[in-house]
Amino acid sequence: MSIQTVNPYTNKTIKSFEEMTETIVNDKIEKAAKTFSEWKKTSYQHRADLLRRVAKLMRTKKTELAETITLEMGKLLSQAEGEIDVSASILDYYAEHGETFLSDKILDPEYGAAIIRNNPIGVLLGVMPWNFPYYQVVRFAAPNIMVGNTIVLKHASIVPQCAATIEKLFQEADAPEGLYTNLYISGENASKLVSDKRIKGISLTGSEEAGTSIAMEAGKHLKKVVLELGGNDPFIILEDADIDKTVEWAVVGRMNNNGQCCVASKRFIAVEAIADEFLQKFKTKLSEMKVGDPMDPNTDLGPLSSEAAAVHLADQVKRSIEEGAKVLLGGKRPNCEGAFMEPTILTDLKPGITAYHEELFGPVASFYVVKDEQAAIHLANDSEFGLGASIFSENIERAKSVADQIDSGMVFINHPTWTQADLPFGGTKQSGFGRELSELGIQEFVNKKLIRISGLNDPF
Repeated sequence: MSIQTVNPYTNKTIKSFEEMTETIVNDKIEKAAKTFSEWKKTSYQHRADLLRRVAKLMRTKKTELAETITLEMGKLLSQAEGEIDVSASILDYYAEHGETFLSDKILDPEYGAAIIRNNPIGVLLGVMPWNFPYYQVVRFAAPNIMVGNTIVLKHASIVPQCAATIEKLFQEADAPEGLYTNLYISGENASKLVSDKRIKGISLTGSEEAGTSIAMEAGKHLKKVVLELGGNDPFIILEDADIDKTVEWAVVGRMNNNGQCCVASKRFIAVEAIADEFLQKFKTKLSEMKVGDPMDPNTDLGPLSSEAAAVHLADQVKRSIEEGAKVLLGGKRPNCEGAFMEPTILTDLKPGITAYHEELFGPVASFYVVKDEQAAIHLANDSEFGLGASIFSENIERAKSVADQIDSGMVFINHPTWTQADLPFGGTKQSGFGRELSELGIQEFVNKKLIRISGLNDPF
């Protein structure tokens, strides 16, 4: 397989890495297992201190870390710096709250006394994507290290320097060897690791295909899995929305990270009464975006993560047009070097058209006009995905009622789907299962052990 840093702004290869041999991988997993036997005995305070040291290092090295993100996958530098800030905040969040989240739960049984104690389960395998190279890793690793588990991680092959740097951050923070381990391996070999008896749980963020492969293997071996598999998030605009503010958030929701967010606003659903006004203003904003070097602070839209990603997205748009979609803006790749795609708006989308069904991972917005609120809800739910959703309305009670009818793991009112340490993150349907972040995220890979104390007079 190819493990390389390829700058998507130039499509030039910067650095290549060798895949680890089976022997090396085996030794690293063995070390992680041995480290677990000691790490699980450490105090919550000891684990919290480590997370805080890693967070401090991330902030100290923020510019350096952000530049590596931009170099490897094309994120605008300012957004890459924001990713480092969010990642550090997640580490601090679990350092501060982890012990409380994991404290014993006292039960009140009919006889005797009992508690539920959260115990770590062992070595966890993480399979993480390229679009948020630090955040995706930290939201998995931080809570589970706080639990007392150890981590081996297969990162996306196009961000190998980010992958190595995360491991180095833990080393610099004086983490014991084997607590957090980077593996340079293929996706196929990562799937094979699921059967390893030393691996006790798996978390994957990625494609449906990758998630299916991992879940099938995990099912064979009765292992817990958390899956986040992307989405096709609806962005509903009701007639009582503040259109100017809604348009501003629509641009952020669709174009953040060059359009490559699992929770990006992808399907814009506007009721007839305000559809024309919203669309015209939305189109104007997108047409004004400056496409260029992601290192340049004046750039609004950088390249996609790779040439392959740009080719795939352009093909999805082409097929959609051939199937009957209309292009209101863009629709092509600009005539320049790099993995770029024009800001694009597609309309006249119907069932059977590629863009109606598939996730478009890049700066392409799908726009729909519906008669009323109920039609918006029906269209929003007409998707195999169920990750996030957004509803824009000045009537909060109305928006909450709509939110209750949306089939997704997360619904945001008057804001695009977003993330922060104290909010649970995850979806339903083909978007996967399980939760990350918040208190829910720290409870996924624990053994909730019942400890019951019997009285002498308890019935047998």
